[in-house]
Amino acid sequence: MDEQALLGLNPNADADFRQRALAYFEQLKISQDAWQVCAEALAQSIYSDDHIKFFCFQVLEHQIKFKYSELTEVQQQLIRETLITWLQAQMLNPQPEKTFIRNKAAQVFALLFVTEYLTKWPKFFFDILSVVDLNPRGVDMYLRILMAVDAELVDRDVVHTSEASYCFALTFEARRNTLLKDTMREQCIPSLVESWYQILQNYQYNNSELTCQCLEVVGAYVSWIDLSLIANERFINMLLGHMSVEVLREEACDCLFEIVNKGMDPIDKTKLVESLCQVLQSAGLFSIDQEDDVDFLARFSKLVNGMGQALIASWTKLIKNGDMKSAQDTLQAIEAKVALMLQLLIHEDDDISSNIIGFCYDYLHILKQLSALSDQQKANVEAIMLAVMKKLTYDEEYNFENEGEDEAMFVEYRKQLKLLLDRLAQVSPELLLASVRRVFNTTLQNWQTTRFMEVEVAIRLLYMLAEALPVSHGAHFSGDVTKATALQDMMRTLVTSGVSAYQHTSVTLEFFETVVRYEKFFAVEPQHIPTVLMAFLDHRGLRHTSPKVRSRTAYLFSRFVKSLNKQMNPFIEDVLNRIQDLLELSPPENGYQALLSSDDQLFIYETAGVLIVNSEYSAERKQVLMRNLLTPLMEKFKVLLEKLMMAQDEDRQMALADCLNHAVGFASRTSKAFSNKQTVKQCGCSEVYLDCLQTFLPALSCPLQKEVLRSGVRTFLHRMIICLEEEVLPFIPSASEHMLKDCEAKDLQEFIPLINQITAKFKTQVSPFLQQMFMPLLRAIFEVLLLPAEENDQSAALEKQMLRRSYFAFLQTVTGSGMSEVIANQGNVERVLFTVIQGAVDYPDPIAQKTCFIILSKLVELWGGKDGPVGFADFVYKHIVPACFLAPLKQTFDLADAQTVLALSECAVTLKTIHLKRGPECIQYLQQEYLPSLQVAPEIIQEFCQALQQPDAKVFKNYLKVFFQRAKP
Repeated sequence: MDEQALLGLNPNADADFRQRALAYFEQLKISQDAWQVCAEALAQSIYSDDHIKFFCFQVLEHQIKFKYSELTEVQQQLIRETLITWLQAQMLNPQPEKTFIRNKAAQVFALLFVTEYLTKWPKFFFDILSVVDLNPRGVDMYLRILMAVDAELVDRDVVHTSEASYCFALTFEARRNTLLKDTMREQCIPSLVESWYQILQNYQYNNSELTCQCLEVVGAYVSWIDLSLIANERFINMLLGHMSVEVLREEACDCLFEIVNKGMDPIDKTKLVESLCQVLQSAGLFSIDQEDDVDFLARFSKLVNGMGQALIASWTKLIKNGDMKSAQDTLQAIEAKVALMLQLLIHEDDDISSNIIGFCYDYLHILKQLSALSDQQKANVEAIMLAVMKKLTYDEEYNFENEGEDEAMFVEYRKQLKLLLDRLAQVSPELLLASVRRVFNTTLQNWQTTRFMEVEVAIRLLYMLAEALPVSHGAHFSGDVTKATALQDMMRTLVTSGVSAYQHTSVTLEFFETVVRYEKFFAVEPQHIPTVLMAFLDHRGLRHTSPKVRSRTAYLFSRFVKSLNKQMNPFIEDVLNRIQDLLELSPPENGYQALLSSDDQLFIYETAGVLIVNSEYSAERKQVLMRNLLTPLMEKFKVLLEKLMMAQDEDRQMALADCLNHAVGFASRTSKAFSNKQTVKQCGCSEVYLDCLQTFLPALSCPLQKEVLRSGVRTFLHRMIICLEEEVLPFIPSASEHMLKDCEAKDLQEFIPLINQITAKFKTQVSPFLQQMFMPLLRAIFEVLLLPAEENDQSAALEKQMLRRSYFAFLQTVTGSGMSEVIANQGNVERVLFTVIQGAVDYPDPIAQKTCFIILSKLVELWGGKDGPVGFADFVYKHIVPACFLAPLKQTFDLADAQTVLALSECAVTLKTIHLKRGPECIQYLQQEYLPSLQVAPEIIQEFCQALQQPDAKVFKNYLKVFFQRAKP
């Protein structure tokens, strides 16, 4: 082997050596006999370097996986012998191989097993067992091989195939795996089980590592072998013995979990679980408070969860089968586990608690189905409720300022608890409401002296009630009087208690979240609005010391103001004055720390817009307020644009361009306040926004930072087309002209939707403008599309594909808006039409192809009749009809792909439209000229033409798919 190349296998080797090693590996994979060199190296232990040994196994793995059928019988035998020789050597080597090599070797053995067990190597396991006997190193490899075989046969996490052939390969693999498992069950599983028992018996007291490995194997195989081989006295007694051995019990727990999880008859399952429980209980394992090993308890909790869920699944099946007596027995067995479940649920360790939630959730589901609950069941529901409330509480270690992995896990755990709370609400909504009310009131009465986590969870529970006790459109304060009164009392307490001043971010945020969630409360008791507004506006909210609180409050404040609508009227000018400093555009200077980020300011601008637009002021007053809001932005914009034109340093240019972009973005955001009922015109604000347009448009001619500036102004134009309607039209031509100068693929891609929006909205009103800019736009598009790009430049190829799609979307908008004359009046209309034909046929992009067929069918509909443009009928027969066949016949036109099927559907519409417009002449052309030229059989031609003439378009669409499926090899 190339010793120099092999040096690159070491992880510490430099990049050049590593690259050479990779290239060498690729070379060996293609080579006919390189695997033999690797096999010899392994069999004779030629190399001592671990990375070279691993490399040799990789080469063998590739050979078995992809090229095994090319080998002769003798060569295949050589691979078998190599692996057995290597295995024998393991027991004689002074040192065991590194774990990563043993795992790779096990994978190679498993691959060979899958390939050869049914045909050439039926004694696979017996051969391995005869080599390893009870030698500890040999047993280690044997167990690793068993786990690798299970992963090949069962493990659904392993993706064995590429996506394209996934379904076929999955079916093939599933059949092959079933056959392998059936054959193993018949020929060797009893012997394997016996070997596991011997290993466990031999090593349980002197080699915990091997014992745990063996327990893992038993747990893996138990899901698909005969359970009686494992669930018998000798095995279960041994496993229960392991449950009291500290180093074995976690693995024994997992093994018992797999046994309990095995699918079986519901009555047998109940008996199995009950007998297990009795033994576990008598062994003292149910005494949770005596146990301080949390890792073991987490596994034990998972086992109890498995037993509980297994019993519940049995109960469900028995109820379904109508066996009420057995169902009742099973329900009693479930109830007997609830006390243990509660102990685990309330445990201070969240992993232990989390592992039992499934059982708890399913138990509540049973209670929900019962017609009446016993006193004990009601007590259980209350106990679960109290446990959930307690476990929702943050602990002292939670880091609110720098949330890491532990914090993320607690957030996930809280989501699980929320599901339990929702289920509790379904079982007993009255009890949940009463419990939350009790906790909430007790906590908020003394919030000043209560720890933050208890205050937070009290408010959090009120917040969670909104989803746990759902109503339509947030109408929590009407309907059911008891519920409405309870929620109203709690909300009143929340906003009057002064808890918003609590000095902890979690409480502050929970306060604002809850106020916004129950915004309908303020319709019932509007006298509390000023109190809450002040909380939002002062140091508790938008001016809080924590950036996280300020940011979230900006969003929540915007929602709060929108929801209150007219109820904000008395406070509008006061609020606008108080947020004045928060609206200031942050200067582009380094180190300037604004209270809010520019993203947060967007919400404040939107809020200001909403306050003005929804007010009951006259149009004149609204205009004044809107001008006061937007004039500082316009003035700042002019100054910053001048500074940008003179800036030399690129970082400074970028900072200025960002700042300019923020100014445009803020102005855009204020326009979101307008609606169909409150238009810009009705509010008297057209003039202000036209002034903004005139201020912002000069940025388009700035030669610096074009991408950033154009993007901002484009977004503003999109908004103004909606808000100003026809008043925006005078600005469009010059804006378009600037945006088409020196533009790249991305610029055009983003510019075309703007033109599409204008075209679709104003239709014939913009016809002269479209006529004028049609060719310049096309020229700009094709200049970019024709730019040479490197063959492997995927990002350039993708940009071109997206631009092509945008171009076709533009043509679709023009034809769909009734302005086909814009295309017809161009001097080189035929060239435009050819680009559409090319898009339908030549590019393997089903999204673009679909659009092209939509354009073609629209043009045929408009021009395809007897009075259409001269020469168009010829174009239909010479180019459009062939496109409808050439595109689907391409190998890249994948009829198994959903997007491609949509493209074919539009292709069918095109053919139907041609037939509709040209009548019998179309059928004659297909029968006598076009289809015969494709060598289509006469009976298929007849069948095709009959399908095309069917009045139901769906019939033809379905037929067309079948037609092309048959036509393609």
